[in-house]
Amino acid sequence: MKNNLKALRAERSWSQADLADRLNVSRQTVNAIETEKYDPSLPLAFSIAKLFGKKIEEIFTPDK
Repeated sequence: MKNNLKALRAERSWSQADLADRLNVSRQTVNAIETEKYDPSLPLAFSIAKLFGKKIEEIFTPDK
């Protein structure tokens, strides 16, 4: 799944650790999502969208 999480995080000058703290996940989880090695669970995707004030589909898009 494609995502623009890294760009959204950079707009706020947050490190991966900063974002991880806000989402109550590990920095490694944030890194895996940003590098598209891991798709977030639905609850985590909702948390990410809420944190950035966006809809899930504005952050995550299917590969195809």
